[in-house]
Amino acid sequence: MGVSFDLFGTLVSVDRPTDPTEAVARELERRGVAVPDDWADAYAETHIDAPEGAEVPLPAHVAHALRSRGVDLEGTENAARRAVVAAFDPEVRTRDGALEALDAAREHGPVAICSNCSVPELVGRTLVRADFGRDDVDAIVTSVGCGWRKPAPQIFELTATRLGVSTAELVHVGDDPRTDGGVERVGGTAVILEETPLLEVPNRLTTLTEADDER
Repeated sequence: MGVSFDLFGTLVSVDRPTDPTEAVARELERRGVAVPDDWADAYAETHIDAPEGAEVPLPAHVAHALRSRGVDLEGTENAARRAVVAAFDPEVRTRDGALEALDAAREHGPVAICSNCSVPELVGRTLVRADFGRDDVDAIVTSVGCGWRKPAPQIFELTATRLGVSTAELVHVGDDPRTDGGVERVGGTAVILEETPLLEVPNRLTTLTEADDER
């Protein structure tokens, strides 16, 4: 068995910008980028035609939104990425039961983080500030890294591959039934926090292991 955990809302809580559009605009201006007057409209529009379930990195979306309004990014090509990363730089709180759940998961097999995140570097910055880190898991799979968002099957298939288990052997723990429950589409098992609180996850993993042993 391999166990993957959603990150945001499951293992950690983070403070997100109350107005992401304005937060990104502010960081763009700090980097010398002229933000158009109708930035809110530009930010809200779809600029990249991506397949269903695909992740569009937020810096790419921001760059396309600026260009759609005639903003020349020559000489500031990396400004969109830096602005997005700064706008979403997180305050991190490790949730009660997270460390115990991770410890319990490692007793049953390899462990991964499988997280939806359109902001480059956000997962890494979060792990630096959490009470656990990269060394506490065997793999980190993000939507911005692999190109697919949960509940797309591809992200769960990649997570299973990284852990060296089949998708049927993958148990995914998360807080969102719609996205995290997608693991069941590839034959895995979802443990959703509204049904199994984080503090009860260790017992749930033991129950799943015992059930596998009896088969």
